[in-house]
Amino acid sequence: MAERTEVQSAYAAAGVDIEAGYEGVRRMRSHVERTMTDGVLSGIGGFGGLFRPDFTGMKEPVFVSGTDGVGTKQRIAQIMGVNDTVGIDCVAMCVNDIVCAGAKPLFFLDYIAIGKNDPAVVEQLVAGVAEGCVQSGAALIGGETAEHPGTMSPEDYDLAGFSVGVVDKEKIISPEMVREGDALIALPSTGIHSNGFSLVRKVFDVENADLTEYIPALGSSLGEALLEPTRIYVKPALAAIEAGGVHGISHVTGGGFYENLPRMLPDGLAARIERAGVRVLPIFELIAERGGVSERDMFSTFNMGVGMVIAVAPESVEAVMAAVQGEGCEPYVLGEVVAREAGSEGVELW
Repeated sequence: MAERTEVQSAYAAAGVDIEAGYEGVRRMRSHVERTMTDGVLSGIGGFGGLFRPDFTGMKEPVFVSGTDGVGTKQRIAQIMGVNDTVGIDCVAMCVNDIVCAGAKPLFFLDYIAIGKNDPAVVEQLVAGVAEGCVQSGAALIGGETAEHPGTMSPEDYDLAGFSVGVVDKEKIISPEMVREGDALIALPSTGIHSNGFSLVRKVFDVENADLTEYIPALGSSLGEALLEPTRIYVKPALAAIEAGGVHGISHVTGGGFYENLPRMLPDGLAARIERAGVRVLPIFELIAERGGVSERDMFSTFNMGVGMVIAVAPESVEAVMAAVQGEGCEPYVLGEVVAREAGSEGVELW
């Protein structure tokens, strides 16, 4: 025991608090347990997370994986001392990507790098990750918390993770399925989600701003609006697929409309969207106004109120809309898929 204490003391002198790490693990246990599904075969503490997938009813199961982080949105969470929502963002950025292929998320793992291990902060971060996993039906089967003294400031952290899902090969959603004349259905976003925050932080000068300032147009404080968690689209998207007629799915993240919508389209086709029909959220209007950001830059940086777009066969629109509504999301028709003219962009915003 004396030898262990000496090692701990030496490590603590170097800036790493082992006991704080143990306390963090103890605190996160109940949050992790919320996410357990039938496939989980391991608990906290092992060297690897064990998961047994159920391939019942699948002819040729294919794993689909995605990884991402929260990015500089975390800085706003750190300034405000609100750390229990960015975990939802982390999960959302991964699972919303893999569901675009039609995959159902199976499990998630997170990674937290932190300047000084504060068990309360770590617990809040993992609580958010667990909530994201519950919303997406994924099990949180492992993770890592690493203390980085000397390379990060004590209050700083970086949260990232990855998810694995599964889809039957014959049911994979791919660009080759999209057809001219398909309707484009918008799934509304909750706000900025987790992209474009380098611009957001510059526009609002968040290091010096009063983030508790109440803004009537937002119906909340500025900080609350900026930290609104990313919507998780797994259940609405899977319900849409089950309804039939889904040919393509695009998660609108960094790069906005102009980068992400073409990713679900084959060569020769474009997404035609009526600008007036886009239900832009007030937070985006505020960014454009205060930052003097052009409309083109807004649509090529942010989701503008549309977090996911689904390409649907015209005859299936009503069924898909009803299925999405059944999962608590209010979709609307955003535009249609058209032939792409030579030299034109993959998105026509008019």
